[in-house]
Amino acid sequence: MSGPAPDCPKTLPQVLRHFARHHSPRVLFVLAPVAVAGRVHHGAFTPWDALVVAGIVAGWPFLEWLIHVFILHFRPLPVGGRVWDPKVSQKHRAHHLDPWREDLIFIPLHIYPLAVPLLIGLWLVALPLPLALTGLATTAVMALHYEWVHFLVHTRYVPRTPPYHSMWKHHRLHHMKNEQYWFGVTTRLGDKLLRTDGTTETVPTSETARTLGADAA
Repeated sequence: MSGPAPDCPKTLPQVLRHFARHHSPRVLFVLAPVAVAGRVHHGAFTPWDALVVAGIVAGWPFLEWLIHVFILHFRPLPVGGRVWDPKVSQKHRAHHLDPWREDLIFIPLHIYPLAVPLLIGLWLVALPLPLALTGLATTAVMALHYEWVHFLVHTRYVPRTPPYHSMWKHHRLHHMKNEQYWFGVTTRLGDKLLRTDGTTETVPTSETARTLGADAA
């Protein structure tokens, strides 16, 4: 696997500047404050808001794991003489082939016109408007953190704080050691509970860590 390009950011200020150039973080930078402003407009925060936030934070490791395993690592499936191969899965295979290519690191922009209305609708069906806005804001913040950690891992910057260094180490192992392990990006909890965590000594080196067993589109 080739290393990062010479212009790949290697200091934290450089990483921040590169991060802010991309569309996905910009969308989330707008969505989260708008949702927070909407929630503030609808009155004071309550213990129910805290419960919504806690529930999202608790479920996030499993959401990351499920999306990574079943959507991002989805293999092309023949159906009725045609091959079903979602674009997001194609992009993720391309990301494994070239982990340093910046435009393949982020949530694809075409996801947002579908995902944001769907997310808003789901929160509005599940909860009263004020709590739905809390849920939307929290989800946007968690997604922004996901994008930040994922981008950070794919630069030349090495995090110094233990939590971020652990994320950096294990996501790189997912790319360079074995694609069937270390599916979490912002947390290892999903991997620990769903038995896809491991060490470099116990996990075998995979020959398909770059290709995911299929050609990238």
